[in-house]
This record gives sequence, structure tokens and C-alpha cells, in this order.
Amino acid sequence: MSKPTVVLLHGVGLDHTMWEPTAALLTDRFTVLTPDLPGHGTRPPADDKVTLADLAEGVADRIPAGSHLVGFSLGALVAQHLALHRPELAATLTSVSSVCRRTPEERESVLARLGRSESDFTASTAASLERWYAGTGVDPQWVARTEATLRGNDVRSFLNCYRVFATADAELGPDLESITTRALAVTGENDPGSTPEMTYRLASALPHCRAVVVPEARHMLPVERPETFADCLTTFIGECAYA
Repeated sequence: MSKPTVVLLHGVGLDHTMWEPTAALLTDRFTVLTPDLPGHGTRPPADDKVTLADLAEGVADRIPAGSHLVGFSLGALVAQHLALHRPELAATLTSVSSVCRRTPEERESVLARLGRSESDFTASTAASLERWYAGTGVDPQWVARTEATLRGNDVRSFLNCYRVFATADAELGPDLESITTRALAVTGENDPGSTPEMTYRLASALPHCRAVVVPEARHMLPVERPETFADCLTTFIGECAYA
């Protein structure tokens, strides 16, 4: 009997390697796929006109029908777009550290971060690492790997994809109620960007979604707490299978 397929979609400026701690815990029960999004990893750079639809369509052909879609941050927006427009691909939808319907103040904050990235990419990278990992106790080798991945980006491509991350929740917001896939929204209690409030907002918007907030965790939940996250995901998928 074949294993169910789990597809893990990474965040902006990252690549498939961010999923290694989580993927290692899932392979006994699932076929795990970790494709790079367009503009990331080994994929060609994203151009100035890239949209959320482009990112979703650019990865859709790597996702078998009936997969369990799991997206982190930007990847969560991609997964939501796929669940909305390509529902045959999504057996379930899990949004990890996802933004949702940003308030004007939240939008202003992310656009300010985009502006800082445009003016000083190196300093912006350092600020991201601080925001994601400060006080977490994550192995410094993993922090260094994240830093190397971020610094290895084509800067223009990164900025183009970051713009999608900063704005696409407004595009998705009006249609979230049309996503009928069984869904899970999970984030860290101390995530300063993809906040618990946003996770509850997403769970309220999606018709069949529940929220989980992991105590004391920050943004990089799949790296910081892979066991907790893998248990949460596996339990959710198992419950959906027997619902």
C-alpha cells in the first residue's frame, strides 16, 4: 500500500533544505516532497512581475493530486492559492507561520521590512535571523545554514518574491471562505510577524480549519520544534483520514 504524499512548501528566501528536520520525522509514514518554489533554490530567478499565481502555478506540476499540502510563511500563501484554484491537489491544507488579512498596521510593518531589504539586503538578512531565532536555542549550525541560504539569493528575485509575500494575503483574503479543504493553521506563540492573532484569523476564515499555537516558539517552527510540528501535522492528517 502506497504512503500518503505530504508536500512541504518553504518560505521566502529559503529553499527545500529548511524542511530537513521535519521531513526526517515524516518519512516513515509519508512520501515527502519538498520542491523549491520559483525564484528559489535551484530554480531560475523570479522576474519583477511575479505574482502569487505564478509561484503556485510554477510548483503545481510537482504536486501529485490528493497530496497533503503544507506551506510555511510564503509557502502557506502558495498552498492556500493551490487549495483554492487547484483543489484536486489538496487532500488537506496546513498553513504554518502564515499571515492572514493583515491589518493596515501589519501591512505597513511588512512593507517597511521590504523597504529595508531593498536599501540594505545584508542588514535585513541579519534582522530576519534575529527575529526568527533569538532566544530559541536552535543549533547555531542551523542558524548558519539559514543565513547562507538567505545570503545566497539573487537579490532582485528575493525582493520580487518578498513583495508577493507582503501583499498577496490581501489578494487571498476575500476568497478564503471558498477553500473547503480540511485545514490546520499553526504558528508559534512568540512569532512577531505571523502572529497567533493571524493564525486565529485564518482559522476563522477557512470553513474547516482549526488553530494551534505552539507555546514559546518563534517563526521558524519546523526548524525550532520539528518534533512538535511533526506530531501536530501527523495527528491532523490522521484525524482527517478517519473523519
